[in-house]
Amino acid sequence: MNRLSIQVEAEVKPTEDVEKVKKAILNLFPNPTMESVVRGDESLLIAKATGEEGLSKLQSLLKQERIRDATRKVLFEGVKGGIITFYLNKQAAYVNHISFCKPKAESPLGPIKIEIKCDNPEELIDWLAPRTIL
Repeated sequence: MNRLSIQVEAEVKPTEDVEKVKKAILNLFPNPTMESVVRGDESLLIAKATGEEGLSKLQSLLKQERIRDATRKVLFEGVKGGIITFYLNKQAAYVNHISFCKPKAESPLGPIKIEIKCDNPEELIDWLAPRTIL
């Protein structure tokens, strides 16, 4: 795989502890650069990483939780050009689990939005979540 960059975005609600939101992101993505940003009336944590090592924890959790085939469906649905976009439940991520969700209304504290830019999304999905059933 060539060029690969990951951007993770999570809103920090006024009732949330920013350290817990950071932990949720770090449970999924090792060693990202992280910054707090205020966009309008939203407070966001934005994390960035590059390369396959940035997805190593996510890949490991997908294998451990045995949800690779379901993951493939979600990831392929999120492909637009060279970008894969999907959303994860913030509370599940905090306790080291993966739960896909919709961008709005499905997760009370808001989702974690993940955007992966790469040269070949299909190849990346095959690496991240290889097919387990034929």
